[in-house]
Amino acid sequence: MKSINWVRWTLPLFAALAAPSALAADHSDGPAASKDPTADITDLFAWQVAKTATTTAKTYLVLDIGTAVATTAKFSDAVKYVFHTTSEATYGATAKTPLDIICTFTATQAISCWVGPKLVVSGDASKTTGLASADGKVKVFAGVRDDPFFFNLTGFKDVAGLVHDTATSATPPAFEDGCPIISADTSKLLVDGLKGPTEGGASPNFFAGFNVLSIVMELDTTLVTAGGPIVGVWASTNK
Repeated sequence: MKSINWVRWTLPLFAALAAPSALAADHSDGPAASKDPTADITDLFAWQVAKTATTTAKTYLVLDIGTAVATTAKFSDAVKYVFHTTSEATYGATAKTPLDIICTFTATQAISCWVGPKLVVSGDASKTTGLASADGKVKVFAGVRDDPFFFNLTGFKDVAGLVHDTATSATPPAFEDGCPIISADTSKLLVDGLKGPTEGGASPNFFAGFNVLSIVMELDTTLVTAGGPIVGVWASTNK
């Protein structure tokens, strides 16, 4: 099993605004995980759209698999792709209501997805319009997409080297509430390093041109909030 960390939010806020932890990127793994790109999670994304006068509240879940896969790549028919969710009445509550959303594929790439114990969609989900459930509460797309994760590897290495040099110097940085206190000059070096290889230049995206296998789900939010408005999400692949 390969898993990825939590994304949590409070309705109706977007995940990044309320999440104490939103770790998603996972593009580099050991040999055991990397040798099967069809089971290797790269990213998990989750967000919500509030109810309007004409639409119900929606929850969107995206699971990306593999890195630099070919445009002809396929999901494995031997892997279960799972969105694990919990819902709770208040943040940090001990009582949580779990709900797993499981998707599997046939050798011909027909998808079947269960929300809890109920099979809600089955068929071809490769069209960009998605495959919808009979009641309209679930829609899913599955196929190859451009890797959405942006990462400046050169800038990261430069900054990591600078931080390492600072941390091992004779005068290590002071810390306040667990955060390093650095000078304005050092801060500028760090920011400039992450911006790009040259002053004022565009940051290069190391993953530009890489593809992933992507499962994108649109759900009526009521499906994932049986236990309350606080929702947590993590993902796994299971052979």
